[in-house]
Amino acid sequence: MAIEIRPARGDELDQLGLLTSYVYGGAFGDGPDNLPAQSQRPEWTLCAFDGAKMVSSFSTFPFTMRANGKATALGGVSVVGTLPEYRRRGLVRKITTQAFADMREKGQSVAALWASQAAIYQRYQYALATQLRHYSIDTVDIAFHDDDGGSGRVIRTDVTAGLDVIREIYKTFIADKTCYLHRARVMWSNNALQPSEQDGPVEVAVCYDTTDTPCGYVVYTLRSGRVDHEARSQEIKVRDLAWLTPDAYRSLWSFLARHDLVGRVTWDSAPLDDPAMEYFREPRMLHTRDNEGIWLRVVDVAPALEGRGYDTSAKIVIGIADDSLTPWNGGSYELEVSPSGARVSKSDATPEVALSLKTLASLYCGFRRARDLAHWGYLEGSEGAIAKASQIFATRHAPHCPDHF
Repeated sequence: MAIEIRPARGDELDQLGLLTSYVYGGAFGDGPDNLPAQSQRPEWTLCAFDGAKMVSSFSTFPFTMRANGKATALGGVSVVGTLPEYRRRGLVRKITTQAFADMREKGQSVAALWASQAAIYQRYQYALATQLRHYSIDTVDIAFHDDDGGSGRVIRTDVTAGLDVIREIYKTFIADKTCYLHRARVMWSNNALQPSEQDGPVEVAVCYDTTDTPCGYVVYTLRSGRVDHEARSQEIKVRDLAWLTPDAYRSLWSFLARHDLVGRVTWDSAPLDDPAMEYFREPRMLHTRDNEGIWLRVVDVAPALEGRGYDTSAKIVIGIADDSLTPWNGGSYELEVSPSGARVSKSDATPEVALSLKTLASLYCGFRRARDLAHWGYLEGSEGAIAKASQIFATRHAPHCPDHF
């Protein structure tokens, strides 16, 4: 029987639960009603069926992502998996090819995912777009080199009562950034505010400035018996932290430092441009480690480039290599940008810079500079054109996405 690729029906989502339970080894729950199955709508899925049996799964969440200050539609790729007896048949490639065409029709000009194995998705022209900075520090080592611990008033609040407040802070915090997602309530519930029996209740603390205006927050958990210390065995795990002023950032860390029974504060998802390394008296005590974040893919070049924010005025002709998964993307494009917007059109002119879609994804999100990509052999062009591309694609902040999907 031929393999059929189509969206799953509502009465087939239990199969998606069982498939992902096996493929991911129970990481997201076991059984037909695990988290992947509960999070899906049939119209978001694209699966392979052998008769009535689901043998490969794929879904695309309709997200909105920040792109250097602008909101852009993002296809959030998730639950990609194939039963082992059906692997090595090209099913994921066939599904991905159809999914990219579907995203294009829906206006999702970029796609992103958390890669189970990077080798798989680099073949599909995904590029690493963000990294997660890990901190692990004792509260006795949280101190500022200039002795400025902030002047904000940090108050713990009930999670339900505080959600509207921290949502507004988050919206302001991500406004001019890149790769942060617009969070619906369900995304808050499944990420920063997700309950954890192992880590303890979710806590929320909000920072208020001298005018009693909310200007930052930290979401965290607190549990004892986690640190091998006779007097400070507790551990705080920071889930989410946002700040609108440097003073708020300092004040939130000072709040965490006042937990005298805590021997370790960890934060697994700080952005690469987080200022702790500059602020702290002994930054090495943060025990910093950078881990892989999301991978980004340009699905439709012209609307992707037009949907991004820019901070300079310039014009450049970009040559994009042919791509079998998205054949509409190959060719040359004239990109004219300014702080007020961008215009993209197909061009017959000789490209000033030539690159693949994977390299374009690295540039698009600001994770890599054109000069570095050229030095590594991923981008071709004159020195002047490379410098212009670096200027055009510079972002105001390091790209970051702390939310899993």
